[in-house]
Amino acid sequence: MHFGAAMFFTDYSMTAAEFARALEERGFESVWAPEHSHLPAGGGSAFPGGGEVPKKYYDVMDPFVSLTAAAMATKTLKLGTGVCLVVQRDPIQTAKLVASVDQVSGGRFLFGVGNGWNRAEIENHGTAFETRHKLARERVEAMRLIWTKSKPEYHGEFVNFAPIMTWPKPVQKPHPPVIVGGAFPYAARRALRYGDGWMPHTRRPAYDDIAEKLPEFFQMAEEAGRRDIPVTAWDCLEDYDRLRRYRDLGVVRATVSVDSARADVILPVLDRWAALMRRVNAA
Repeated sequence: MHFGAAMFFTDYSMTAAEFARALEERGFESVWAPEHSHLPAGGGSAFPGGGEVPKKYYDVMDPFVSLTAAAMATKTLKLGTGVCLVVQRDPIQTAKLVASVDQVSGGRFLFGVGNGWNRAEIENHGTAFETRHKLARERVEAMRLIWTKSKPEYHGEFVNFAPIMTWPKPVQKPHPPVIVGGAFPYAARRALRYGDGWMPHTRRPAYDDIAEKLPEFFQMAEEAGRRDIPVTAWDCLEDYDRLRRYRDLGVVRATVSVDSARADVILPVLDRWAALMRRVNAA
């Protein structure tokens, strides 16, 4: 099982380059950059984690900028958005960003996508909250065409353009994997419909541990003819038994979320995780 780590990159955290180098040196497979363009004054929707929305959510840098810096500082580390809020981004421009980062990294990009939870943030981008899931699907479908066709066109309810020409195309063929983030069962269904992977939070109000839902998800995947769709467990606890269970259930990647902090705080955490990672994969 691969291991990745996520950080909200801010002006008071480790830099993306510094963090990525630390991960690569310790044997991690991937670095992940979350996204929020802003938060409305007052916070907007209730924070899914409970309490006040953390400061780092509105301080976070653009993920594509952070991941480009991480790409330049590393050689093999994969670079993921965790997650890119596609309902808040133009699909033609976002397709170019994804392809560009994949090019400059030599084919190391992982396109984690999500549909968002903060109504006011989403609506400030001109997106209707109630129809954001269909909008996200159309935007992902359109981006797939942009990455793979010389003169792509798309005609949907929300996304509509006649044939266009746009380069670069991604290094990865047919394109970087689209990993759909979100909880069971709705995001799982979206992942099976238009994703190349599913990235659920490991804990949500509906379940104490995503391991409880994985057999049902894999059954859904079997019925959809997508039995090999990979699962990335997001925001894992530092728990050997849980991680072993994920590995044994077929999870391909486990990620840890760390604080937006400087190296003296974060590096000891990464050292513990690196030791745990080796222990899980050696068992």
